Amino acid sequence: MAATTERRWPAAMLASVLALPAQAESVACHVTYGGETRVISAAATTTPQAVAPLAIGSYFLFRIFFRKEPADLAAIKLYTFADRDEGPTIIHQSTHAYPPPPATVHGFSGLQFVYEPVRDGELQYWCELKDAS
Repeated sequence: MAATTERRWPAAMLASVLALPAQAESVACHVTYGGETRVISAAATTTPQAVAPLAIGSYFLFRIFFRKEPADLAAIKLYTFADRDEGPTIIHQSTHAYPPPPATVHGFSGLQFVYEPVRDGELQYWCELKDAS
């Protein structure tokens, strides 16, 4: 009886470790506009239509779309829109591989500059992949 219990213990231990949830990741973008920096975070999703852009100042809209699965569609997409009277107009878009390559300065996106085509303002951002704490 003891030998049977001893043989089952490693398998049960391995199964419990494999059943632990994977550490969640998010994309954190450091967005600067009008001298103010804020961090905007987004968790992974599979429904891009459900991700709404966030207002930055009175003219920019910023959207993060982070998809991990399925592997062939995995990507991080960043969008900046001009919030015009006739509706949002995309003025900047970038796509990054997931998982992104390691980066030491200004995350996986590098420091980006986006300019307002009408009001002559500037938005800066850089993004990084963060582990949930």
